[in-house]
Parts: sequence; C-alpha cells; structure tokens
Amino acid sequence: MELSALQKARYAYNPKLPASLSQPVDNIALEFGDPTESIADQAELKSLFKHSYGKPIVKFASGSNDKIRRKLNVGVILSGGQAPGGHNVIAGLYDGLKKGNKESKLYGFLGGPSGLTDNKTVEITDSMMDEYRNTGGFDMIGSGRTKIETPEQFAASLETAKKLDLQAVVIIGGDDSNTNAALLAEYFLDKGSPTQVIGCPKTIDGDLKNEHIEASFGFDTAVKTYSELIGNIERDSNSAKKYWHFIKLMGRSASHIALECALQTQPNICLISEEVEAKKMSLGQVVDQICDSVVQRAAKKQNYGVVLIPEGLVEFIPEMKKLIAELNDIMAINADEFLALPSFEDQSAWLGSKLSAESSALFASLPQDIAKQLLMDRDPHGNVQVSRIETEKLLIGMTEKKLAELKKAGKYDGKFSALGHFFGYEGRCAFPSNFDADYCYSLGFSAFVLIASGLTGYISSVRNLVAPADKWIAGGVPLTMMMNMEQRHGSKKPVIRKALVELEGKPFKTFASKRGTWAVETSFLFPGAIQYYGPAEVCDQPTKTLQLEH
Repeated sequence: MELSALQKARYAYNPKLPASLSQPVDNIALEFGDPTESIADQAELKSLFKHSYGKPIVKFASGSNDKIRRKLNVGVILSGGQAPGGHNVIAGLYDGLKKGNKESKLYGFLGGPSGLTDNKTVEITDSMMDEYRNTGGFDMIGSGRTKIETPEQFAASLETAKKLDLQAVVIIGGDDSNTNAALLAEYFLDKGSPTQVIGCPKTIDGDLKNEHIEASFGFDTAVKTYSELIGNIERDSNSAKKYWHFIKLMGRSASHIALECALQTQPNICLISEEVEAKKMSLGQVVDQICDSVVQRAAKKQNYGVVLIPEGLVEFIPEMKKLIAELNDIMAINADEFLALPSFEDQSAWLGSKLSAESSALFASLPQDIAKQLLMDRDPHGNVQVSRIETEKLLIGMTEKKLAELKKAGKYDGKFSALGHFFGYEGRCAFPSNFDADYCYSLGFSAFVLIASGLTGYISSVRNLVAPADKWIAGGVPLTMMMNMEQRHGSKKPVIRKALVELEGKPFKTFASKRGTWAVETSFLFPGAIQYYGPAEVCDQPTKTLQLEH
C-alpha cells in the first residue's frame, strides 16, 4: 500500500494518556461510586435489566489490581457510521491487552455486528495494528448497521463468544449501538455467560453525551474538517462578493455540528433545528429569517453570504413534520395504488385528495425537485429518507421566490445568486485531530481496564476534556444509567437518550448573543486546516462547544 507523507508521519505520533492510565497497569485501581438510576423509566428499565441495572460509576486511580495481568481473549466491533479515531480506540484496547498479558488476543469482528453473529473475525497482530494507528476510517475491520435484536441473533452472538472463548466484546458505536451493547451484556449475564460487554462513545453528530460522557469521539475532527471548508467558502464569498452559499451539514437528530461550525466560522445565518421546533417556526418563517439577512446586507451592497443548515431541519419544522408523517401513512396504506400512477403530476393530484388541507397546500408550494424527493426516497420501513432531501436547495428556491416578492413590493433592491453544498462524508474518515487521536486511544485503554477488572454493561468514559490529556479523568459509566423508554416501531423500547442542543446551554446562548451582528456584518472566521504539529493552542484545542460547556 502506498502511503502519503502525512500518513507516515502520523504513524510516529504517540497518543497522550490520562495520568491514571500512564502508570504500570498493576497500579491502576478502581474507585466505585454509589449505585445509579436510569435518567427516566426506572421501574421498567430495572425489570428489563435485572442483572445489570443500577451499577456504580467507576473511576481509575492509583492502587493495586490483581486481576489486570490475566490472559484475555477480546473481540472488538465497529458499529454504524464512520468517525475519525476509531482505529485509535482499537489501538488503545490492543496496547492495554498486551501490556496486561502478552498472550492476550484481540479479534476484530468484520463488517460490524454481523461479524459477531456470523463469527467472521480476524486476529489483530502487531503489524496489522501498526498500519492503522492515528489514521481515519474504519477500513481496518469495516463497520455495519446490523442490529442484534432477534432471539436468533443473540443466541448466535453467545455461540461465537463460546467458540472464541471470549472474555469480552467491545462495541464502538453511537447511542443505538451502545443500547445494543447494554442488551447484549444483560443477555450474556442472563445466560450465565462470563463474556463481558463494554461500549465506547462514537458519533460525529455529537448527540451521545451527558455529564459523564462529555463528547463522542470523531466530533472534534469532523467539525474542524467542515469548519475549514466553510471558512474557505466564506473567504471565497468575501472575495467574489456575488454568491450566497447554502451549506447543509450532517446531523439528522441534533444540530451540534451546525452550532459548533457556526462558533468556529461565524457565518451570516446558522439554523438550529431544536430552536425551530421550540418556537414552532413555519417553513415561511425560516425563509423570512434568511431573507432579513439578505435584504439588510444588500442595503450595504453586500450581496453575498453563508447559511448553515442542519441535515435534519425539515423534521423539526412542525408543518413539514406533519406533511412527512401524512405522506408516510398514505403511501404505506395505499402503496400499490400510488405506485401505479404514471407521472409525478398524477401522483401530486392523487395526494392532493388524500392529504389534509394544510399539508396539501404546503406540498403544492414546494419546488418540484423537493416534492419528488419526498415521494421517491423511502427507507425499508416506508419512511421518507430526510437525509436525502436537498434542504439547501429547498431554502434557496423559497428564498428566491420571497425576494422576488419583496423586490416587486419595492422592499429589496439587491442581487441574489445562490449555490448549494452538502458537507457530510468529507468529515467522517479524516485523519483524527490530536484531540481525537488522544481521546480515542484513552477510551480504548480504559475499555481494557474495565474488562480486565471484570466489569460488564459499562461504556468507557474519559472526562475533564478541556484540560491537558494528563489531567483527564478515566473510568466507566453503567450503560443503563443513560437510558429511557421510547416508542420505536409501535412499541416501547429501552434506548440511550440522544442529547440535543440545549437552548439554555452556554454554547447556544453564546451563538445567539452574536448572530444578530453576524447576520448583517461580514464577521467571518477562517479556522484553516487541522494542525497536527506546532503549539498546543493550535494543535490540541478541544471544540468551542466543550470549552463553553465546561
């Protein structure tokens, strides 16, 4: 395999560890806190997790640990979408195992959770591990979105664990994957299996966090990657002075990415889905907000700017949410009748008679390309795939229409030329920042200590992330502590609650205090590319979100 100069240089980077993990492994002891409760639905969750509910939070400290030197066989899974730093979680886990006992083995399950159910593995060796240190991507063992949920899948997982004589399985994933980890840990305990299960918090969306999980890994690198691109576009916009750039950013359920990128780059407009929902803003009101900025800047002869849009925005606009729900129901119940209609015009007319009056009017007002996307792109459950709706083009089209009305009324005398962008996959497999390289390695090493100490049903935790790495606090948090019951596919299921942007939180309030100025003045910030070498204030800084929260 041919290597770039940066890849060769990054192989030599030694990730930094918290002081508690930098000492000889025999000296890493566990401090246990009080028993814990789930964030909601305590009685239901206690009955579902009879063997693993209520465990204490764990912190690592200096002491003695007589279990840590035992020989271990461990399997590791990369689950869900890619996030920068996944390979370093595996590296931290691998190095911990080998420091504990050179005879310990780490198996990588190929292709995600299905690797566990189908017993598809590769043993990770020194040479294999060294090819992937400090690199982006999940290509070392691959990932997948299989959910282990049927009795057959749980039984197959147990059979694989027995065949490989696994003392533990580590699941590296987001909220759904770690919910799966909690269920698997409970299943193994219920069946009398000694195989432990430990989770690690991954997602670039940043929505797997709480007071004990301060950040999900990959978020830091992804937002810095997107912010570089946004800054480049801002500079181009400020140079050409003739385009409005509408940039959609990943983040279907939460707007953490959009908010952090706004704090890093200071665009003219950044829409926050959670605020749109809380204020019950209509699509028209969202467009009015954009037009206000366009009109005010045009009055200053600044016919250019940048708008940031979270990927899941349309699901948070109440009228759009209602339209999507109605479409899902109508097209599921009348699927054959709908599919028999020969053209989009026929489909629109047919839907007009089925939708409520307000949804029908909204559907008719949408640009045709967007309306077609609402009809054509369905997921396996028959739902609209909102991630494939080109929200940036929807807002461009509606902004153009509104500005034309304002011009006709003599309230706008500018020029509006817009370009749409979607930044998503560009950030998922980037070379991890120094922060993510260190954080991920620490999460993996912490997972090893939790396993060696005999714990199960925990997620690896590293806190105090705004401090230098040696001051970080490592340990573990019971997975059940982060759970509640939610309605999923017609029944209540235990799930780890997603962390949405808090409108009373300091990151949002800081943004809200400045956006009025940004909307009118050109206040762009240009963060530039991720830096790996140089002063700590350039190379090792955490996100603005983390700094403001802590």
